[in-house]
Amino acid sequence: MDELQEPAVALRPMTDGGEVVQDYGHVGLTLREHPMTFLRRDLSRRRIVTCAEAVRVRDGTWLETAGLVLVRQRPGSAKGVIFMTLEDETGIANAVLWVKTFEKYRRVVLSAGMVGIYGKIQREGEVVHLVAHRLTDLSEALASVGERNRAFPLPHGRGDEFHHGMPPEDHRTIRKHAPATVDDDDEVERIKVISRNFH
Repeated sequence: MDELQEPAVALRPMTDGGEVVQDYGHVGLTLREHPMTFLRRDLSRRRIVTCAEAVRVRDGTWLETAGLVLVRQRPGSAKGVIFMTLEDETGIANAVLWVKTFEKYRRVVLSAGMVGIYGKIQREGEVVHLVAHRLTDLSEALASVGERNRAFPLPHGRGDEFHHGMPPEDHRTIRKHAPATVDDDDEVERIKVISRNFH
């Protein structure tokens, strides 16, 4: 019968990062790897530390950290000071932007989904803030998450490897670390970070 003779369709396997992008696009979060995980090697090369490392260092340390912008606050009682909360795969870091810094980096503060902040750690008891000196818009790096990491391997085991050992190499297995490619007609989806902004 003709309807049973359907042609085989080869779909491009989705990357780990692509799965995360899809999760953010549909529900605004993911239970998979944090988006920053895919960028950590590049960030480390630029000496950008994790949020967890930033909040552990001693008072007065100068450093740069980066993360998704979760919250922007400008309380009326703070005389124009902006508070930002960043999140990466290790936790959160809170940044303080004085008025001059905010005015200098206004576009980055108000529009970037991911930022790098260089500044000085300020400790007051258990409260730790990064007093911002310079901000960098890292939204383009965030946009690359969908193309990152290896493709998901296709399942090929019987599920009983414990008793029978690993099956022989399956011809359907996707080559590890296969780069994700985008055709001219395809559009790369990006993570859209929904920040909470309070005034």
